[in-house]
Order: sequence, then C-alpha cells, then structure tokens
Amino acid sequence: MIDGKVVVGITQGDINGIGYEVIIKTLSDNRVNDFCVPVVYGSPKVAAYHRKAINMENFNFNQIKDITEVNPRKSNIINCMDDNVRVELGKVTEVAGEGSVLSIEAAIADLKNGKLDVLLTSPINKQNVQSTKFSFPGHTEYLASTFDTKDVLMLLVSDIMRVGVVTGHIPLSEVPRSINKDLILRKLRLLNSALLKDFGIRKPRIAVLGLNPHAGDAGVLGNEEQEIIIPAIKQANEEGIVAVGPYPADGFFGADNFAKFDAILAMYHDQGLAPFKSLAFDSGVNYTAGLPIVRTSPSHGTAFEIAGQSKASENSFRNALFLAIDIHKNRLEYEELTKNPLPMSKTE
Repeated sequence: MIDGKVVVGITQGDINGIGYEVIIKTLSDNRVNDFCVPVVYGSPKVAAYHRKAINMENFNFNQIKDITEVNPRKSNIINCMDDNVRVELGKVTEVAGEGSVLSIEAAIADLKNGKLDVLLTSPINKQNVQSTKFSFPGHTEYLASTFDTKDVLMLLVSDIMRVGVVTGHIPLSEVPRSINKDLILRKLRLLNSALLKDFGIRKPRIAVLGLNPHAGDAGVLGNEEQEIIIPAIKQANEEGIVAVGPYPADGFFGADNFAKFDAILAMYHDQGLAPFKSLAFDSGVNYTAGLPIVRTSPSHGTAFEIAGQSKASENSFRNALFLAIDIHKNRLEYEELTKNPLPMSKTE
C-alpha cells in the first residue's frame, strides 16, 4: 500500500476491444484516487487512441517507466508495447494478443515482487492470446499455473448473488465425467474459505445445484445427484461447511431462492453464469478464489462489436476495482483477527 491506499495493477486486455474504454471511464472519476493507486500495464499510445475515440480528452494518464515512479495521487500507466503498435477496433489481431500477454506478464512480475496489492484484468480474446507463453483457456487457468495453485474457483459476484462453478472452461460434453465427489468438496472448501476470509461472512450458507433437470428426480433423470453430489454435501456438512442441496437450477433461480444464501455452487459454466449474467450483466464481477493474490475482472468480454463507440458501460469494471480493494482489506482484517482473536466471554 502507498499512503494507506491499495495499489491496483490493471492489465490492458485486448487493445481492439472495450478494455481501455471502461478503464478510462472508471479512472476519469477523480474520487477513485482517494481509495487506490491505479497502475495500468499497457501503452500510452493505445490509451490516447481510445481516449480520443470516445471523446475523453479531459483525462490523462501519468506515464511512468516502472512501478518505482508511481504517483499515488494519479492514474498511472506503464508502457509494455512497441510504440508502433496499431489499433484495429473490433478485429482479432496477433499484435493485440501479444499485447494482452505482455501486459499480464508485466503486472504479475510486479505483483510477485510485492509492488502491487491486487490485480484487475481487462478482457482478452481467448483466440489471439494463444502462444508458447500463454496456452490456457483464460485468465483463471493461467493465474493458477503461474502461482502454482492446484485448486481455484471462478466466482461471479454482484450485489444480489455470488455464483461459483465446479467445472469452468471445458466443453459441455466433458462435464458429467469431470464431476466427482472430491472435486465438489474441494470447490465447496474454497468457496466457504473465500466467503469467510475475502467477504467477511461469519457463518456462510452455500446452495449447491444439481447437474440434471429437476436435480435428477431421485435417480429418474440421472444418478449424479444420488451418487456424487449428495455425498459431497454430507461430507462438507461434517466438516462444518453449511452447504444445502442439491437444488434444481431452473426452480432455484426462478423462485428467488438464491437470495437466501451467501453463495451458490453450480456444476458447470453456463448453469451458473447464464442466470447470473441475466440478472447482473452490467454490474457483475469475476473473482478468482483460492489464489494467494487478489484478482478480479469485469464479467463481460472484449465486446468488439461496440469498441471505440463510447457505448460500453464501465459499471462492471468499476465494481471489479472496488471489490479487489475490499477483498484486500478483508484479508488483512481476517489475518489480524486470527493472529489476535477476540477473548471469549464468560458465557461462551
């Protein structure tokens, strides 16, 4: 932290998408600098291009060579790309993919060296980033590998719900054979731990969704609930985790049952993310639980179709920024509490 403010490393994402637009719109509110020190890893030239495209000429980055020159009262930018880089709005280009990876690598290097407190990643294109340096389905898997973390959990967060997924970026055909009792248990432990440490919830309640329609109808529509999911829930309960279910996904979201729980564990990507984005697309945040560092991201993608048109909403990106700050502070408070627990009263 610098001057009591959280230092936030921000990756530029795909330079042909809406990444810079939502970054600039968020950081143009000077009140952001009261809470954190933003450091964008990207290209001043590309930033200037997007600033002009969306008619935000009154905003400027503080250009620095490296993190040691950071100005705690301004939004900073570190150049990670060749000055001859070319922006081609809405297009999938090799240069944009290379820029995405260079930005991520530079930010992670400073994060590992303790120069940054948290990481906020802008949307990338999963096609053009593929290379010998980056051969992963997305940020989540890349960060897990980079920080040598076996288990992580993709957790979508909004004001109305938190949704985690047992299986992430894999084909739907592989979901049934990928799910097992041990995997569900590991995800429940990660989710419960995140709710305690990262979100400051004392006794979290987790809803678990079934895999099949109607949660299998007691085996009529599938056996995964009876043979895998329910045993996992029972063991989690024995470990002190308050997990309830399995719930049929359609009725669970349709009846607003999600409001009764602190988080939801879905079995696969679209089962959890489709209802989440239907209810919180403009404001949702993608958080990677289980990492030793704090990483958030807006829940949307590159949105090539509206790049450079000033149509992109910065709400999700802004929420991702403030969630990263909140989680960092919650972790510090949790560590302090565990080091110095409150004394028990005589009645306890």
